[in-house]
Amino acid sequence: MTLSAMEIINDPYLNKGTAFTADERKQFGLAGLVPPAVQTISEQADQAYQQYQTKANDLEKRLFLMQLFNENRVLFYYLFGQHIAEFMPVVYDPTIADTIENYSELFVQPQGAAYLSIDDPESMRMTLKNAANNRDIRLIVVTDAEGILGIGDWGTNGVDIAVGKLMVYTGAAGIDPKQVLPVVLDVGTNNEKLLKDPMYLGNRHERIQGDQYYAFVDQFVDTVESLFPHLYLHWEDFGRDNAANILNQYKDKITTFNDDIQGTGIITLAGILGALNISKEKLTDQVYMSFGAGTAGAGITQRIFDEMVQEGLSEDEARKHFYMVDKQGLLFDDTPGLTPEQKPFTRKRSEFANADELTTLEAAVKAVHPTILVGTSTQPGTFTQPIVAEMSAHTARPIIFPLSNPTKLAEATAENLIQWSDGKALVATGIPAAPVEYKGVTYNIGQANNALVYPGLGLGTIASTAKVLSDGMISAAAHSLGGIVDPDEAGAAVLPPVSKLDVFSQTVANAVAQEALDEKLNEQPIADAKQAVADMKWTPEYADLGSELQARLQDK
Repeated sequence: MTLSAMEIINDPYLNKGTAFTADERKQFGLAGLVPPAVQTISEQADQAYQQYQTKANDLEKRLFLMQLFNENRVLFYYLFGQHIAEFMPVVYDPTIADTIENYSELFVQPQGAAYLSIDDPESMRMTLKNAANNRDIRLIVVTDAEGILGIGDWGTNGVDIAVGKLMVYTGAAGIDPKQVLPVVLDVGTNNEKLLKDPMYLGNRHERIQGDQYYAFVDQFVDTVESLFPHLYLHWEDFGRDNAANILNQYKDKITTFNDDIQGTGIITLAGILGALNISKEKLTDQVYMSFGAGTAGAGITQRIFDEMVQEGLSEDEARKHFYMVDKQGLLFDDTPGLTPEQKPFTRKRSEFANADELTTLEAAVKAVHPTILVGTSTQPGTFTQPIVAEMSAHTARPIIFPLSNPTKLAEATAENLIQWSDGKALVATGIPAAPVEYKGVTYNIGQANNALVYPGLGLGTIASTAKVLSDGMISAAAHSLGGIVDPDEAGAAVLPPVSKLDVFSQTVANAVAQEALDEKLNEQPIADAKQAVADMKWTPEYADLGSELQARLQDK
């Protein structure tokens, strides 16, 4: 069996466009099917970037890049690698929110995703096999799209988050795009706008919950584990009622990761460690307050708690350092409707003379005097000047991270936090923030972007053939980033810049792989962690077409 010339051109993994050599054009019937000029990949990228720059806004730019992605994976990633900081907010957050909200209306092609319907579980195995198309799948990003970014439930439209996440895995860490698969679990949607939209492409019923939902998830895990034995399974944007349950069900059994729970926790811990490198303080001396107690807020809190325990505190001692605030105020052990993830971090009303008055963030800050305030509330403008002033009055270098995104949902701007704290605050934001000029100092603002962590974490885990993703591997990832900060530079950022994402992804991958070997979690013998990571890394270069086709036929 051989592929026709048109099949080659229409395959994004094989297509080179004008970069097909003269010999390839003759040998595989491509002569005359592309313009006669033979370009290098560098020339193609220059041409594509010029086209990109003509687009009027970020949405149009993203649609252009998606077209390139659909046609030529190697050229897309070559161009992405040249402009990684510029493209990140276009390819992923925040622009991806626009494409998710309009996914059905903008739909052109499925981009290699697997759409698994709870209404047709019998087709699951065949769908996944067809989507993989004999590829050696090592990484799946799966979503049920109940809790997308800060925009909620978007049903099948949320598949775009899995596609975008995988782009970052490859662009940042060099995971081979032929080894990845985006998946959406379509269990319905409770988004009335979608259910009434005649253009909506997903299942038109409310979300299936309970036993049927978890049985569908179980079937999915069993199926992908049997089809792809060397799999790293990444869960993305599941709802708060299901995300932790799913992670807890599988994390000790398979190699799996939830970015909203674990990834956000890792990058926040890394930012805190970077801030403490600057302030010269110890983590175990901090008082931590989370504003927002959903999946992300609780996941971050658990990660910081685990780190305090690793640094020598008992669990009981460590819990005394944590406070959670949600829409009803400070969470107490008798607060109605607590989730299992919130309960370990509630307080007793007897600790406060005015417990019944602690119904706002400002009241809680005044009562507790936290040294660290992290926001995942999606409540814009809630880190107010009085709150920042209160923190600054009780700690020399308050650590304040407004992490909610997109931009319109952020708890505060970096500029306001620097000004209101008179330059004392150590700040990281969830969205890109420009440097802040204040009293002659340029304050660089770290972005607590999970993309600084999860690509390298995935590469290191896959390269090390780790059986599970351990707490030690997660901690190693955070420390590898937190240690990059220059603590003596005035206005230094608490996290490294996204512009060097590819460099720091390697730093994370090496640390994670080494920790996996140290813990003896590797399934295959590996002598050198760094070499294993280097061997796994893919680079966007055109391969000889004959060799590629021969490998494809052998796989089949």
